[in-house]
Amino acid sequence: MWPRPEGAALTTQPTTSRNAADRDAPCPPPLDPELAAVLEPIADRLPPGFPPEAIPEIRAGLVVPPPTDEDLGRGGAFEIEERTVPGPPGAPDVSLLVCRPVHERGPLPAVYHMHGGGMITGNNRMGVDEMLDLSEELGLVVVSVEYRLAPEHPHPAPVEDCYAGLVWTAENAREIGVDPARIVVAGGSAGGGLTAALALLARDRGGPAVFGQMLLCPMLDDRNDSCSARQMAGHGVWDRTANETAWGALLGDARGGPDVSPYAAPARATDLSGLPPAFIDVGSAETFRDEDVAYAARIWQVGGRAELHVWPGGFHGFDGLAPKASLSREARAARENWLRRLLST
Repeated sequence: MWPRPEGAALTTQPTTSRNAADRDAPCPPPLDPELAAVLEPIADRLPPGFPPEAIPEIRAGLVVPPPTDEDLGRGGAFEIEERTVPGPPGAPDVSLLVCRPVHERGPLPAVYHMHGGGMITGNNRMGVDEMLDLSEELGLVVVSVEYRLAPEHPHPAPVEDCYAGLVWTAENAREIGVDPARIVVAGGSAGGGLTAALALLARDRGGPAVFGQMLLCPMLDDRNDSCSARQMAGHGVWDRTANETAWGALLGDARGGPDVSPYAAPARATDLSGLPPAFIDVGSAETFRDEDVAYAARIWQVGGRAELHVWPGGFHGFDGLAPKASLSREARAARENWLRRLLST
């Protein structure tokens, strides 16, 4: 989801225009009652959709202090370091946030993390807290990459930055206490899409061996025409209009056309064989539901490994906005359990 820190204001109003196909779409699935109670009071400042011209306002409204090294250090449990590493050929260097458990003996498995934010907002400290929760339970190094944002830096800049950071992490794994054979890529929303793209890119380039991929409500399909996209138009947290804005920022006029790269929109990939084991989860009441379910099914169809969870009544990013809700606790537990099983193999 696009980030919504507590106290951040946004004046952009929800979109009210819906085309005929949207108006004819089935009604959205019902929200989980506990989640609905959380969403309702903030819905007026959390519009589901916004046009391209609102991107500067989105960014300005989300200017809040990122977590400090002290915050992320969790009372001395983690050593926090920023590394500047070579970027893609001809491009700027890439910043990696490296969080190492102080009391674990290495080399350790790692989660290589890509933040959300619709490809248009965010930084490499966003979403790291959940990765640190996993680290505390499982003993992981967390590496979070800073990638360039659209529309100033359209495709392939974001995914190439992520790939450059992954290559450096794998090649310098021992230096940062990481087992290079057990690097799991992970991300939510736009970061989930980048995670899927990174797994494809590493496979196709013969790059670093990715041990697993954790796709949390991933943003996968620029065509934006699934049943769930039409169902959720004007509803929830991230709707069809917001999705169109984000994909347009990343792809420009190519969005929705015939020549979109699978490394931009992984749903465009024609071959999902040979990929690392995948964890995919999504809410039943969100735009990305159908594209995420289809992606899992296509992995199964070529004999791949995927674990899919569709959380009933979950809206986009529900576990971040309602972390104490029962469904949120179940979702986080499922992610941890999958990762624990994967790392035990």
